[in-house]
Amino acid sequence: MSAKLAPPKTRRARFQDLGIRTASAAVLIPVALLGLILGGLVWDALIAVFFIGLLREWRALSHFEAPRTRDRFLVAGLAYAALPGLALLWLRNRPDVGLDDVLFLLLVVWMTDIGAYIVGRLIGGRKLAPAISPGKTVSGAIGGLAIGMLAGMIFAGGPLGLLPAAAISVVSQLGDLGESALKRHLGVKDSGNTIPGHGGLFDRLDGILAAAPLAALLALLAQGGLPLWR
Repeated sequence: MSAKLAPPKTRRARFQDLGIRTASAAVLIPVALLGLILGGLVWDALIAVFFIGLLREWRALSHFEAPRTRDRFLVAGLAYAALPGLALLWLRNRPDVGLDDVLFLLLVVWMTDIGAYIVGRLIGGRKLAPAISPGKTVSGAIGGLAIGMLAGMIFAGGPLGLLPAAAISVVSQLGDLGESALKRHLGVKDSGNTIPGHGGLFDRLDGILAAAPLAALLALLAQGGLPLWR
């Protein structure tokens, strides 16, 4: 007897985690934007709070790592959280362009994530990396890249935003895949329970953690106090 094919997912089933994503965004995005706009000590304190939260999650995750590699795992986690934190602090504190730099970064990462989610759920198709994250599709990755680039171009006011937005979009998606691979390696569903009912900070910030150091590098290459997309 031939095996029955699984019925295609209904539109409601495809978007069943939309409520969770919306709820976490409704909490994190206003907090991040308020701290970003205020800048100074408020932004520094916000990054410090996130850094401490990430380290707490990483320490909890270390218990799922083999004892012989646990110390290296903890050191890797320190770098994983510290490097993006330092990048975000440096970017925001750049004279005149700091606010725009971080807004550009956040906008591209957020729109990439939203675009990948919507396009991937609507179109579906070939899986991007089924062994790592079965829910991600090639169509979603392309859609996320396209929407992230469009958002970057609009924010920058012209085509100068396309290339840095593309680089940030790609790296943020790789960061998402990397975090999924880590959770699969450890055998856990979420990175933690920092956000009740919605997982951990790593689950929500994986794209930004990967893309922030790249954004800082692009800003360094720009030199002359220019925004990172010039």
